[in-house]
Amino acid sequence: MLGARTSKGSDWLSIALYGDRIDVARVERPATGVPIVQLCESYTKKGSDADTLKSMVRSLRPARYRCSNMLAAADYQMQLVEAPPVAAAEVKSAVRWGLKDLLDYPVDAATVDVATVPKDHSGNARTQYVYAVTAQSERIAQRMKLFLGAKFPLEAIDVPEMAQRNIAQLFEQQQRGLALLAFDDLGGLLTFTASGELYMARRTEITAAQLTEVQGEAREQTLDRLVLELQRSLDHFDRQFSYVGVSRLLVAPLAIDLGLERHLADNLGVKVESLDLSQVLEFAGAPELRDPTRQGYRLHIIGAALREEVAA
Repeated sequence: MLGARTSKGSDWLSIALYGDRIDVARVERPATGVPIVQLCESYTKKGSDADTLKSMVRSLRPARYRCSNMLAAADYQMQLVEAPPVAAAEVKSAVRWGLKDLLDYPVDAATVDVATVPKDHSGNARTQYVYAVTAQSERIAQRMKLFLGAKFPLEAIDVPEMAQRNIAQLFEQQQRGLALLAFDDLGGLLTFTASGELYMARRTEITAAQLTEVQGEAREQTLDRLVLELQRSLDHFDRQFSYVGVSRLLVAPLAIDLGLERHLADNLGVKVESLDLSQVLEFAGAPELRDPTRQGYRLHIIGAALREEVAA
């Protein structure tokens, strides 16, 4: 289910379903040079999800690509848990058993995938962690049936945390950790990555609209709450993964400039910079995204299309 890493050469076509629209992105990875965004569009829903997907087939020609669907936050749970002391082939089964008291539905009805958090190679850290991603199997089956019926044969189900990891990997500095913060209509997502691996992810209920549509004292209160949540997350990450030094915090741009990066830099003990995807991607198929203020709402769908797999 997760963005694990095959060497099949074709591009990924990533699709995400929202309340009123369906987002699509395709990224080409040339042998040399930066990845190229060949497609990044939103389709307004006309009728049901199935109706809209079927209407998209002629222009997208999904059979030519490897298709993935990025789930919405409400469709799955993602939890950082201690890795069970079992052989690698048994980790997923052991993690599933350990989740039985953490889910609000029977664990037998769950689809479970696991992503390993890299250990401290110095040997000083005692605890090994994994991320457990769970979704109701019935919902996954319904989603697969929906796409297959519309002639979008899915090869993968993805989640925003892994999509954001794919973006972060393009900005990482060697041997250093990177924090990346992005917002959408559902809230904010903060990820901590290093060497292309996800170490920690945390969500905040503060949305892009709460930052951009309020003014005066209400905005100041929201910014103060955001600073507090980010500082707590940075402190928690430092305690749990002290062997990964965070070099900087990248902030995905909002639709309007609030001076958010400056505010965070003044109040957090970490270097803060604005994220600009044009530094690491070419937008041949979506030139409007060369404007950083238009990148925020497309960050995760592009990240999902950056999915890269290598044979085990």
